Amino acid sequence: MAQNPLSSKQQKEVPDRRKCILDTVLDAIGSTPCIRLNHVPKKHGVCCDVVAKCEFLNPGGSVKDRIARQMILDAEASGRLRPNQTIIEATSGNTGIGLSLVAAVKKYPMIITMPKKMSHEKEVTLQALGAEVIRTETALPWDHPDSLIGMARRLEKEKGYVLLDQYRNPAIRRRTTKARLRRFTISAVERLTWRCSPLGRAAQWPEWQGD
Repeated sequence: MAQNPLSSKQQKEVPDRRKCILDTVLDAIGSTPCIRLNHVPKKHGVCCDVVAKCEFLNPGGSVKDRIARQMILDAEASGRLRPNQTIIEATSGNTGIGLSLVAAVKKYPMIITMPKKMSHEKEVTLQALGAEVIRTETALPWDHPDSLIGMARRLEKEKGYVLLDQYRNPAIRRRTTKARLRRFTISAVERLTWRCSPLGRAAQWPEWQGD
């Protein structure tokens, strides 16, 4: 039988979802499992431990649920976000899904600006979570007033919406993604591989290594 890589203390901290009833869907964000890959590394002659973090098991289907919840909690704690205020965010999809999920639970109106190139399925998902979706021209540069980012920043100023702005919030990745990686790794991480879009998470990795 394979030895559990987590210490007894870590095992106690990780909730067993089969044995607990969570108060809201927000409590299901995080605590996604790390799974050791056995067959693939062996097939390719890889001798080190290879571990996959299953972020697709978050309620919104991606790692972006983590930063979405934390950005809203931070905005509430700082006083930027008050009851019934409208949140707006520029996103290519997954962060918007996470924010819309959190906003729906906390009863905040949510507006998403998203380029036209993104799939219709993502728009339908966002609308199902109660968000209003504003499509923008894909080819526009990010600093154009009608781009997804320019539109969000313009409406923030004109309408008084609360823009959480994931693109100007690198600390949020440090406090969510990095914290979870540290918790589940019991030795030094030699190499980290992920699919990332946008590059917010990956851009922080060299900085994290020095911590």
